[in-house]
Amino acid sequence: MNADTLIYGGPILNPTLGGLEPIEALLVQGGKITAAGKLSDVENLTTPSTRRMHLEGRTLLPGFNDAHVHVWKVGQLRTTLLDLRGAKSLAEVYARVEERAKTLKPGEWLWGRGWNEALLAEKAMPAKAALDQVSPRNPVLLTRTCAHIHAVNSQAMQLSGITPQTHVPGGEIDYEQGILYETAYGLVFRAMGEPTQAQYELWVKAGCEYLRSLGITSATDPAVDPPLYAAYRALDERGELPIRVNLLYIRRPDGGTETFPLPEKHVSNRLRCDSVKFFADGGLSGATAAISQPYKTLKPQSYGILRFEEEELFALALEAHRAGFRIGTHAIGDRALDQVLNIYERLYQQAPGPRHRIEHFGLAGPKHLKKARDLGIIAVPQPVFLSELRANYERYVPDDWFCRCFNLRTMFEAGLTVAFSSDGPVVRQVDPLTGLRAALKEPLCAGNEVSLEQALWAYTMGGAIAQGDQENRGSLQPGQWADLVTLEGDLAEIESLSVHRATVGGESLW
Repeated sequence: MNADTLIYGGPILNPTLGGLEPIEALLVQGGKITAAGKLSDVENLTTPSTRRMHLEGRTLLPGFNDAHVHVWKVGQLRTTLLDLRGAKSLAEVYARVEERAKTLKPGEWLWGRGWNEALLAEKAMPAKAALDQVSPRNPVLLTRTCAHIHAVNSQAMQLSGITPQTHVPGGEIDYEQGILYETAYGLVFRAMGEPTQAQYELWVKAGCEYLRSLGITSATDPAVDPPLYAAYRALDERGELPIRVNLLYIRRPDGGTETFPLPEKHVSNRLRCDSVKFFADGGLSGATAAISQPYKTLKPQSYGILRFEEEELFALALEAHRAGFRIGTHAIGDRALDQVLNIYERLYQQAPGPRHRIEHFGLAGPKHLKKARDLGIIAVPQPVFLSELRANYERYVPDDWFCRCFNLRTMFEAGLTVAFSSDGPVVRQVDPLTGLRAALKEPLCAGNEVSLEQALWAYTMGGAIAQGDQENRGSLQPGQWADLVTLEGDLAEIESLSVHRATVGGESLW
């Protein structure tokens, strides 16, 4: 679509929090929207060489923006990683591991992801002894769907230097069972050896291409270390990024006390890095998010894991804040939300700065919602969790907090800026249409639904605001990139919708 193109012939809708603004036609020039409005008015701006694109009744929207998706990990599962999602029993998990082990040379790492004990028949995690049996020649790392808990075999522990006495700040180790929690994962990841830049590039491109097939034209990759950043920069310099990507640069990697220096800022048409990432706690679906009352069903009682002491996290955040970096902090449990909101408040008391984010915002109560609104904090929740992880929340979340768990409606009612996302591959379904259906029709408690207008806005402009790109994407206003998605089906029948095509900057993908 490098030539001027007139788009018309179907519902063209610009999501706002007040409704879906109808537009009869768009004119695209040089990869951007140059006019939007009545067909007769926009036609007056065309020339004899302008191409015409009839939508044939399809719905056109701004391209979806997934504000929190691990792009390279999505690509890794579609290329080289053993996919354990959908496994219904430990026997099935072990069978998949055994089959993969037969394809590896002795000593090669067997890496898989996606098991979820709440969905396994045994309601139990993989066991070290069983993994030793099915993979006697290869070290094994099996990451839980949430990426906060990991199962390993004996060889993996030996290579990682893990003993019954090993302790790691911000993490826990169940040596007998072979289960690693939170930052303990870093011990194994380092032992595996850093992937090559070529591997990272392969995974990033595969992830981006898949996301684009789902109608996603922009995404935020929310935990990028220096080698991954280098791969993104190389792809950007070669013009090989299929979609636009915003990066949250990780300051403290798992498994150590080292802190990465602030990254070099980078902003191009396809790649942005001027944000940093922290983890304040664990995951709710695996009962490691930091909460103030005990999880259900766990013996001994557990209150989750806080990864940082407040003063240490404040010092790291203040350095980034003063340097003008946006901050995205993973915080789900109420204790983590208390800590992070207190830190953000102190940052703004020290110096003005950009709007910061809270990733997930899972167990926000009234005081968290009010404080976040007062501070201008952006909430980045995942609607698809409501459908895919419901069994986990029913299993672990205290009963009196269940209805406030990922309550999207209260976020909008509190006046927050909300950016929707998937957190793939924590979940199997990363497509925005599944997230839309969950937000509209699958709240954990009746009455917590959001409107179609709110959900579409959060999947378009919400993500643009969260990354600082609201001036160039997220709507169908003139001056915005022509990042567009067309849908088959009627928006009033959300279950019937499917993605027809996505275009980034008006590229000829139709």
